[in-house]
Amino acid sequence: MTPPDARVDGRGAAPPAGKAAITEAGQVVEAYGRWAPVYDLAFAAVMRAGRAAAAAAASAAAGPGGRIVDVGVGTGLELPMFDPGVRLTGIDLSEPMLRGAQRRVARERLGNVDGLLVMDATRLAFPDGAFDAAVVPYVLTVVPEPHRMMDEIRRVVRPGGEIVLVNHFGAERGPVAGVEAFLGRHSAALGWHPQFPFAVLGDWIAATPGIRLVERRRIRPFGLFNLVRLRLAP
Repeated sequence: MTPPDARVDGRGAAPPAGKAAITEAGQVVEAYGRWAPVYDLAFAAVMRAGRAAAAAAASAAAGPGGRIVDVGVGTGLELPMFDPGVRLTGIDLSEPMLRGAQRRVARERLGNVDGLLVMDATRLAFPDGAFDAAVVPYVLTVVPEPHRMMDEIRRVVRPGGEIVLVNHFGAERGPVAGVEAFLGRHSAALGWHPQFPFAVLGDWIAATPGIRLVERRRIRPFGLFNLVRLRLAP
């Protein structure tokens, strides 16, 4: 595959699954349009360790010259963290967030970024096996249809490649679970689902042939986030 030049455009062709998906996707776009001007200030520090770990794992999986798709690239906070020898294509549903990524690419002269595209993660407009690895930073709690997104990511990663996720998974009990329940009632305004359980991803792994969980570990700060590496069968 020859990725497009770095730009903010491009959408998948297939329609969303239904009205509920359309509504929630619209809420996500609206929420992240509000977050875009302050996103880096609010989240850069707390999520830095997870982004760095995900970028390192995906770079190692792809290898020199390998192609990586960054699903939910946002303002591009992790783009400078990848090995400069890999080729990057970032996608996001929010144009305001992608404009921030464009500015970062220009400011830091990231010549290994081949594309920044407005695209729905559940309708990826790439051919099968187009990438050696995918990185999915803090996205599972955002998309309305996480299983559909994971199906699409699996489709566009080549056999033997890796999917690297970093995400917070909801607490099952205790005071943190109570806070997440409160936040969950306001998830549309937040733009994510704080109560998202690991079982959602675990069920997808169990039901999907040719996918193997090769690593799951806690990430700073305070083990709030998990790094998860999935490998496709060769």
